[in-house]
Amino acid sequence: MQTTRPLFSRLLPRLLVFGGALALSPLAPAQATPPLKALLITGGCCHDYAQQQYILKQGLEARANVTVDIIYVADGNTHPALPIYGHPDYAQGYDVVIHDECAADIKDPAVIQGVLAPHRAGIPGVNLHCAMHCYRFGDFSKPLPVTAENAHWYEYLGLQSSGHGPQEPIAIHFTDAAHPINAGLTDWTTIHEEHYNNVQVFPTAHALAHGTQVIKNKAGEPSRTNDFVVAWVNTYQTKTRVFSTTIGHNNETVADARYLDLVTHGLLWACNKLDDHGKPLPGYAAK
Repeated sequence: MQTTRPLFSRLLPRLLVFGGALALSPLAPAQATPPLKALLITGGCCHDYAQQQYILKQGLEARANVTVDIIYVADGNTHPALPIYGHPDYAQGYDVVIHDECAADIKDPAVIQGVLAPHRAGIPGVNLHCAMHCYRFGDFSKPLPVTAENAHWYEYLGLQSSGHGPQEPIAIHFTDAAHPINAGLTDWTTIHEEHYNNVQVFPTAHALAHGTQVIKNKAGEPSRTNDFVVAWVNTYQTKTRVFSTTIGHNNETVADARYLDLVTHGLLWACNKLDDHGKPLPGYAAK
């Protein structure tokens, strides 16, 4: 993990000696805004995280003043041995945590509470695709009360999802044109992708986009259309900003500029670095 240099050492190049005293040089340039520090957690079942970790890092760093550090394990099962488990201080020193892991069979409530600890303390969260199907146990196919022991991860996300159907294109429609995250984003249709269901949307969440997907029968004919929330924001524990999207199974989708724009906007909003018009605050646009 990166560390921030002490304030004195960062100012030292601007200091001049006059008559044995230190003074700030009037000609020294203003200090640049330090980048946001993001921690990307990835690994687990069913996805090409070996490639997607770099697609996300490069895409986000090209779009905003952010540095993305990565915790990745090449562990392709549903209980990946991520080193954050058992270390509730794993996000210390970071401005935001990006959850892109697929860990459906991490069921220990104590471990789950440790994953949530930074967010309960106020560190913003960004959650991508299979993060919605992590840290679940018990009967999660039916709406859970927010007080249930197995609802804590869903409370953080703001939405409960239990599964998906076959991969087919998803038509994404942004439903709140006034929200800063959606500024400048336009509707689009993905390649064949997994469309996550909505068991319930919690009152603390606010939908940003819906996705419709036509499911075909064995004869290749349309049989039904699913319409689910695919991007939203949530206020967790009354204070923590959280952005999530269920989109992002395949590498081509993750590398799509429209997807990376959405995730970048969501990250900046979660860190409170996006103005009301959807523009990064001064110093947080791409360098």
